[in-house]
Amino acid sequence: MSITEIIISSIMPAIYLAVIPILILALRIYGLFIRFSRSGYGNASGNRFYKTVSDKGAYGEFLIYELLESLGEGNRILTNIYLPTGNGRTTEIDLLMVHPTGIYVFESKNYSGWIFGDEKSKNWTQTLKGGKKTSFYNPVRQNKGHISALMDNLRDVGPESFFSYIVFSERCEIKKISISSPNTSVLKRNSLKSALVSDISKRHKVFGESEISGIYGILSWYSLADDSIKSSHIRTIREDLE
Repeated sequence: MSITEIIISSIMPAIYLAVIPILILALRIYGLFIRFSRSGYGNASGNRFYKTVSDKGAYGEFLIYELLESLGEGNRILTNIYLPTGNGRTTEIDLLMVHPTGIYVFESKNYSGWIFGDEKSKNWTQTLKGGKKTSFYNPVRQNKGHISALMDNLRDVGPESFFSYIVFSERCEIKKISISSPNTSVLKRNSLKSALVSDISKRHKVFGESEISGIYGILSWYSLADDSIKSSHIRTIREDLE
Protein backbone atom coordinates (compact mmCIF):
# COMPACT_ATOMS: atom_id res chain seq x y z
CA MET A 1 0.00 0.00 0.00
CA SER A 2 1.36 3.39 -0.99
CA ILE A 3 1.80 6.29 1.39
CA THR A 4 -1.06 8.10 -0.36
CA GLU A 5 -3.37 5.13 0.14
CA ILE A 6 -2.39 4.89 3.80
CA ILE A 7 -3.11 8.59 4.35
CA ILE A 8 -6.47 8.36 2.57
CA SER A 9 -7.49 5.25 4.51
CA SER A 10 -6.58 6.92 7.78
CA ILE A 11 -8.55 10.11 7.19
CA MET A 12 -11.65 8.58 5.59
CA PRO A 13 -13.35 7.74 8.91
CA ALA A 14 -12.91 11.35 10.04
CA ILE A 15 -14.35 12.57 6.73
CA TYR A 16 -17.37 10.30 7.12
CA LEU A 17 -17.92 11.54 10.69
CA ALA A 18 -17.83 15.15 9.49
CA VAL A 19 -20.01 14.62 6.42
CA ILE A 20 -22.81 12.58 8.01
CA PRO A 21 -24.02 15.33 10.41
CA ILE A 22 -23.93 17.82 7.53
CA LEU A 23 -26.05 15.51 5.38
CA ILE A 24 -28.52 14.97 8.22
CA LEU A 25 -28.79 18.73 8.76
CA ALA A 26 -29.24 19.33 5.02
CA LEU A 27 -32.03 16.74 4.83
CA ARG A 28 -33.75 18.28 7.85
CA ILE A 29 -33.58 21.77 6.33
CA TYR A 30 -34.86 20.44 3.01
CA GLY A 31 -37.77 18.74 4.78
CA LEU A 32 -38.62 21.98 6.57
CA PHE A 33 -38.44 23.88 3.28
CA ILE A 34 -40.94 21.48 1.69
CA ARG A 35 -43.30 21.87 4.65
CA PHE A 36 -42.91 25.66 4.57
CA SER A 37 -43.64 25.73 0.83
CA ARG A 38 -46.83 23.72 1.26
CA SER A 39 -48.06 25.86 4.17
CA GLY A 40 -49.79 29.20 3.90
CA TYR A 41 -47.68 30.59 6.75
CA GLY A 42 -45.25 32.48 4.50
CA ASN A 43 -48.02 34.44 2.78
CA ALA A 44 -49.95 34.99 6.01
CA SER A 45 -46.97 36.23 8.04
CA GLY A 46 -44.78 37.81 5.38
CA ASN A 47 -41.85 35.79 6.75
CA ARG A 48 -39.52 34.10 4.31
CA PHE A 49 -38.12 30.61 4.92
CA TYR A 50 -34.80 31.75 6.40
CA LYS A 51 -36.50 34.13 8.83
CA THR A 52 -38.91 31.39 9.87
CA VAL A 53 -36.32 28.72 10.65
CA SER A 54 -33.68 31.05 12.14
CA ASP A 55 -35.97 32.91 14.55
CA LYS A 56 -37.31 30.85 17.49
CA GLY A 57 -40.46 32.92 17.78
CA ALA A 58 -41.30 32.73 14.07
CA TYR A 59 -40.52 29.01 13.99
CA GLY A 60 -42.88 28.35 16.89
CA GLU A 61 -45.61 30.32 15.13
CA PHE A 62 -45.03 28.34 11.93
CA LEU A 63 -45.43 25.03 13.77
CA ILE A 64 -48.74 26.17 15.30
CA TYR A 65 -49.95 27.59 11.98
CA GLU A 66 -49.12 24.28 10.26
CA LEU A 67 -51.02 22.41 12.98
CA LEU A 68 -54.09 24.64 12.57
CA GLU A 69 -54.03 24.02 8.82
CA SER A 70 -54.20 20.28 9.49
CA LEU A 71 -57.58 20.69 11.22
CA GLY A 72 -59.22 20.86 7.79
CA GLU A 73 -61.37 23.30 5.88
CA GLY A 74 -63.86 25.73 7.36
CA ASN A 75 -61.42 27.78 9.41
CA ARG A 76 -59.43 30.91 8.54
CA ILE A 77 -56.02 31.61 10.08
CA LEU A 78 -54.25 34.91 10.64
CA THR A 79 -50.86 35.65 12.17
CA ASN A 80 -49.02 38.70 13.52
CA ILE A 81 -52.09 40.92 13.85
CA TYR A 82 -51.37 44.45 15.10
CA LEU A 83 -54.66 45.68 16.56
CA PRO A 84 -55.12 49.29 17.72
CA THR A 85 -55.93 49.65 21.43
CA GLY A 86 -56.21 53.43 21.76
CA ASN A 87 -53.74 56.22 22.55
CA GLY A 88 -51.78 55.30 19.45
CA ARG A 89 -50.86 51.90 20.85
CA THR A 90 -51.18 48.44 19.32
CA THR A 91 -51.27 44.90 20.61
CA GLU A 92 -49.75 42.03 18.62
CA ILE A 93 -51.60 38.73 18.34
CA ASP A 94 -49.35 35.81 17.41
CA LEU A 95 -51.98 33.60 15.79
CA LEU A 96 -55.73 33.57 15.45
CA MET A 97 -58.16 31.06 13.98
CA VAL A 98 -61.70 31.99 13.00
CA HIS A 99 -63.67 28.75 13.23
CA PRO A 100 -67.38 27.91 13.04
CA THR A 101 -67.29 27.32 16.81
CA GLY A 102 -65.59 30.61 17.72
CA ILE A 103 -62.42 32.68 17.58
CA TYR A 104 -59.33 30.90 18.86
CA VAL A 105 -56.52 33.20 20.02
CA PHE A 106 -53.03 31.77 20.44
CA GLU A 107 -50.07 33.17 22.32
CA SER A 108 -46.91 31.26 21.33
CA LYS A 109 -44.03 30.95 23.82
CA ASN A 110 -41.06 29.08 22.37
CA TYR A 111 -39.28 28.72 25.73
CA SER A 112 -37.18 26.00 27.33
CA GLY A 113 -36.69 25.21 31.02
CA TRP A 114 -39.29 24.95 33.77
CA ILE A 115 -42.30 27.28 33.67
CA PHE A 116 -44.04 28.50 36.82
CA GLY A 117 -46.96 30.89 36.99
CA ASP A 118 -50.29 31.94 38.40
CA GLU A 119 -53.13 33.61 36.52
CA LYS A 120 -53.24 36.46 39.04
CA SER A 121 -49.50 37.21 38.97
CA LYS A 122 -48.12 39.97 36.79
CA ASN A 123 -45.09 37.89 35.77
CA TRP A 124 -44.28 34.21 35.34
CA THR A 125 -40.91 32.51 35.87
CA GLN A 126 -38.68 30.48 33.58
CA THR A 127 -36.07 28.37 35.40
CA LEU A 128 -33.15 27.10 33.32
CA LYS A 129 -30.47 24.49 34.04
CA GLY A 130 -28.13 25.68 36.73
CA GLY A 131 -30.94 27.47 38.53
CA LYS A 132 -30.92 30.64 36.45
CA LYS A 133 -34.34 32.33 36.58
CA THR A 134 -35.91 34.89 34.28
CA SER A 135 -39.35 36.48 34.44
CA PHE A 136 -41.75 37.25 31.62
CA TYR A 137 -45.13 38.94 31.45
CA ASN A 138 -48.04 36.68 32.38
CA PRO A 139 -49.17 35.26 28.99
CA VAL A 140 -52.72 34.66 30.25
CA ARG A 141 -53.05 38.37 30.98
CA GLN A 142 -51.36 39.10 27.68
CA ASN A 143 -53.89 37.08 25.73
CA LYS A 144 -56.78 38.59 27.70
CA GLY A 145 -55.55 41.96 26.42
CA HIS A 146 -55.56 40.58 22.89
CA ILE A 147 -59.12 39.34 23.26
CA SER A 148 -60.22 42.68 24.72
CA ALA A 149 -58.80 44.45 21.65
CA LEU A 150 -60.53 41.96 19.39
CA MET A 151 -63.85 42.60 21.09
CA ASP A 152 -63.39 46.35 20.58
CA ASN A 153 -62.92 45.74 16.86
CA LEU A 154 -65.57 43.01 16.53
CA ARG A 155 -68.54 44.54 18.32
CA ASP A 156 -70.99 41.83 17.30
CA VAL A 157 -68.96 38.97 18.79
CA GLY A 158 -69.58 38.22 22.47
CA PRO A 159 -66.91 37.17 24.99
CA GLU A 160 -68.26 33.61 25.09
CA SER A 161 -67.06 33.10 21.51
CA PHE A 162 -63.38 33.73 22.28
CA PHE A 163 -61.00 30.99 23.38
CA SER A 164 -57.50 31.61 24.72
CA TYR A 165 -54.62 29.16 24.24
CA ILE A 166 -51.16 29.75 25.70
CA VAL A 167 -48.85 27.40 23.79
CA PHE A 168 -45.37 26.56 25.05
CA SER A 169 -42.59 24.72 23.26
CA GLU A 170 -42.03 21.00 23.75
CA ARG A 171 -38.59 21.97 25.06
CA CYS A 172 -40.02 23.24 28.35
CA GLU A 173 -41.75 21.64 31.31
CA ILE A 174 -44.92 23.31 32.56
CA LYS A 175 -44.68 23.01 36.33
CA LYS A 176 -46.98 24.84 38.76
CA ILE A 177 -49.54 26.75 36.69
CA SER A 178 -52.80 27.92 38.27
CA ILE A 179 -55.62 28.89 35.87
CA SER A 180 -59.27 29.46 36.84
CA SER A 181 -60.69 31.50 33.93
CA PRO A 182 -63.05 29.68 31.57
CA ASN A 183 -62.09 29.18 27.92
CA THR A 184 -58.38 29.47 28.82
CA SER A 185 -55.80 26.73 28.27
CA VAL A 186 -52.07 26.54 28.98
CA LEU A 187 -50.35 23.62 27.28
CA LYS A 188 -47.37 22.44 25.28
CA ARG A 189 -47.38 22.50 21.50
CA ASN A 190 -47.32 18.71 21.15
CA SER A 191 -50.66 18.56 23.03
CA LEU A 192 -52.35 21.36 21.11
CA LYS A 193 -53.93 19.44 18.24
CA SER A 194 -55.55 16.78 20.41
CA ALA A 195 -56.80 19.51 22.80
CA LEU A 196 -58.29 21.53 19.94
CA VAL A 197 -59.97 18.52 18.36
CA SER A 198 -61.50 17.63 21.73
CA ASP A 199 -62.54 21.21 22.55
CA ILE A 200 -64.06 21.86 19.12
CA SER A 201 -66.10 18.67 19.31
CA LYS A 202 -67.76 19.94 22.52
CA ARG A 203 -68.61 23.41 21.22
CA HIS A 204 -71.60 24.60 19.24
CA LYS A 205 -71.40 26.29 15.88
CA VAL A 206 -71.75 30.07 16.23
CA PHE A 207 -70.53 31.37 12.85
CA GLY A 208 -71.61 30.62 9.30
CA GLU A 209 -69.37 30.94 6.27
CA SER A 210 -70.35 34.55 5.61
CA GLU A 211 -69.67 35.54 9.22
CA ILE A 212 -66.28 33.82 9.17
CA SER A 213 -65.38 35.63 5.95
CA GLY A 214 -66.55 38.94 7.42
CA ILE A 215 -64.49 38.57 10.60
CA TYR A 216 -61.47 37.44 8.60
CA GLY A 217 -61.88 40.41 6.27
CA ILE A 218 -61.92 42.89 9.16
CA LEU A 219 -58.90 41.42 10.94
CA SER A 220 -56.83 40.88 7.80
CA TRP A 221 -56.50 44.67 7.53
CA TYR A 222 -54.32 44.55 10.63
CA SER A 223 -52.12 41.66 9.47
CA LEU A 224 -48.89 42.06 7.48
CA ALA A 225 -48.18 45.36 9.22
CA ASP A 226 -45.52 47.62 7.75
CA ASP A 227 -42.22 48.35 9.49
CA SER A 228 -43.40 51.66 10.95
CA ILE A 229 -46.25 49.97 12.85
CA LYS A 230 -43.93 47.22 14.10
CA SER A 231 -41.31 49.76 15.21
CA SER A 232 -43.92 51.81 17.05
CA HIS A 233 -45.26 48.68 18.76
CA ILE A 234 -41.77 47.66 19.93
CA ARG A 235 -41.02 51.20 21.12
CA THR A 236 -44.14 51.36 23.32
CA ILE A 237 -43.32 47.95 24.83
CA ARG A 238 -39.83 49.16 25.75
CA GLU A 239 -41.27 52.34 27.26
CA ASP A 240 -43.62 50.27 29.42
CA LEU A 241 -40.67 48.22 30.70
CA GLU A 242 -38.57 51.24 31.66
